[in-house]
Amino acid sequence: MRKHPYVDALLYRRMPPALEPVSVSVVIPVYRDSEALAAMLDAVDWSGAQVIVAAAADDATIETVRRRRPDLMWTEAPRGRARQMNAGAGLARGEWLVFVHADSRLPRGWRTAIDEAARHSNVALGCYRFALDSPSWFARALEAGVRVRVALAGLPYGDQALFLRRSLFEAAGGFADLPIMEDVDLVRRMRREGRLFRSTLPVVTSARRWERDGWVRRTALHLALIALYFCGVPPERLVRLDRARAPHPESPGPRMSL
Repeated sequence: MRKHPYVDALLYRRMPPALEPVSVSVVIPVYRDSEALAAMLDAVDWSGAQVIVAAAADDATIETVRRRRPDLMWTEAPRGRARQMNAGAGLARGEWLVFVHADSRLPRGWRTAIDEAARHSNVALGCYRFALDSPSWFARALEAGVRVRVALAGLPYGDQALFLRRSLFEAAGGFADLPIMEDVDLVRRMRREGRLFRSTLPVVTSARRWERDGWVRRTALHLALIALYFCGVPPERLVRLDRARAPHPESPGPRMSL
């Protein structure tokens, strides 16, 4: 991930002292994104956390990173973000789970958000603040739009690094086996279980998809996908519209195998 003064200011601002920490397992799904994965693993302080990288079974591109980081736990699953995250969660031992994409970066002091959420028994799900690693004014507009969506609709996406109690995740059966919108499905189910905790700490995500496809085009596609999903269009059809999410394997799979 590229570095910008804006990103550094977000990630490394002074943090308040943490309270008694809870145990945390971090699950990172990855598919043919070894460069972003390596940069993210090196940039974040993982002290005290169990870190599980969940790769796709047909992805040999991460072998160099895997050999370089034997201190982490590595697992494989059939290709598909939901399946990979479920596989990683099945190995987790922490009280809380954090799901973070390989092209996103947790902020300094990221565990304080989880510790704070853990003090509230009515919190079912938490998320960080969305930020992009771009100085573009369009990135700032997108970030503002996401803040409004989360505040009004209570609907964070997976690129905000969702976190929740492992016991609740397991009781819910994990992520549904969907090729896309697996994060939205989980958020909607968890919102029925309790409150959403919104951290002000930023998770900085790569802006490469917007820069590659065009800011307006990529944003319009995201809006169209979520609108179609809420209108009842099956995720198996929606995934064909987004080239950033390659076709999902046809074979069905369970939500979790614990």
